[in-house]
Order: sequence, then C-alpha cells, then structure tokens
Amino acid sequence: MNVIFLLITASTVVALLFLAAFTWAVRSGQFDDDRSPAVRILSDNAPKKNNNDASRNTSTNPNA
Repeated sequence: MNVIFLLITASTVVALLFLAAFTWAVRSGQFDDDRSPAVRILSDNAPKKNNNDASRNTSTNPNA
C-alpha cells in the first residue's frame, strides 16, 4: 500500500513539472505565431534581385 502512495506522489510531481514547463513556454512566447511559418511558402512575394551584380557583368558568357 505504501508503494501506491509513492507512485501517486511521484506522478503528481512529474505532472506539476510538465505544467510549469508548459506555462513557462506559453509566457515566453513559444506559441505566439504558429500559423505563418506553415503558410509562408505559399506567399507570392518574389525574391529581390540585386541589380548591381547584373551591371558589373559585361561579358557575353553567362558562366564567366
């Protein structure tokens, strides 16, 4: 019978530790933006081109 009280106490302590860790994660902002990383790839924004690199390359060979 003493073992059951030990197991209940140990499981309660572990559950409280997980609850404390979850509460800390929520308050520190770990779950603030869970939507945009998943849909960021669907945006139509084209990557910006650097015009300075194209103006420097005056040769006709594109691999040069």
